[in-house]
Amino acid sequence: MQFQPILDQINDEIRPLLGQAGTVASYIPALARVPAAQFGIAMRTCEGEEACAGDAATPFSIQSISKLFTLTLAMRRMGEVLWERIGREPSGNPFNSLVQLENEQGKPRNPFINAGAIAVADRLLNDGDAQRDLLAFMSSLAGEPIAFDEEVAASEAATGYRNFALANFMKSFGKIDHDVTPVLDMYFHQCALRMNCVQLARAAGFLCRDGAHPLGGAPAVCTERQTRRINALMLTCGTYDAAGDVAFSIGLPCKSGVGGGIVAVVPDQLTLAVWSPALDATGNSLLGLKALELFVAKTGLSVF
Repeated sequence: MQFQPILDQINDEIRPLLGQAGTVASYIPALARVPAAQFGIAMRTCEGEEACAGDAATPFSIQSISKLFTLTLAMRRMGEVLWERIGREPSGNPFNSLVQLENEQGKPRNPFINAGAIAVADRLLNDGDAQRDLLAFMSSLAGEPIAFDEEVAASEAATGYRNFALANFMKSFGKIDHDVTPVLDMYFHQCALRMNCVQLARAAGFLCRDGAHPLGGAPAVCTERQTRRINALMLTCGTYDAAGDVAFSIGLPCKSGVGGGIVAVVPDQLTLAVWSPALDATGNSLLGLKALELFVAKTGLSVF
């Protein structure tokens, strides 16, 4: 299958829709200033073929897509012990819900909501310099240097009152080991990773290769079993409380972020990354989801 013409077609169909609907994540000041009328799409096959279209080379804040990669690091280091404090069920509530966390005694429903990712960040602090390790991991996966956007990290910290509340709440239940301040510093920085669609499609490549490193030659990123589990969590929990609808309309494991990016996986075939900053009511990229629907319709690729 020739993928470049398909991505070009998708780009041509999405472009007229830019700026017509959706809003950027205005509650984070650094993201509120991002022009909404942008769209990029990129993909990488298991064999290493890459294709892209639109604003695929424009870097953006990957936000909650980072949770996919910090989860991978934590699973590699801790194995099954990780799940003693984090669940694996869809939340059915907003990604920053305090009510659910109280009802469940500080145990986050899954690692992709904010509380779950904060709990993962806490566990990563057990080993060395967590921020340095994350940058090294992402740079290895992307095949080029990846950095934090310090402006975004500072903006997150200055306005992240609910995340402070979530972290302190978990701390009160004994579900956080470290002081809240370094845990949230790690969390805000991971959300401020700055990447483009090409880099993201490449970095997520291990998820379509049974855990093998996307660039080949390097040690496996994770085991085949761990890869299946990550993909399963993406399908059921990766797009906030819209995961059921995304599975219904797109049929691929996805992980989104309020920076407007979405990563999608076709196991044993390819990874996709799309980006458009304007979000729908659930916090997912409005045109990013539309682009993934078009890709599935044009290629027939799905896990179902």
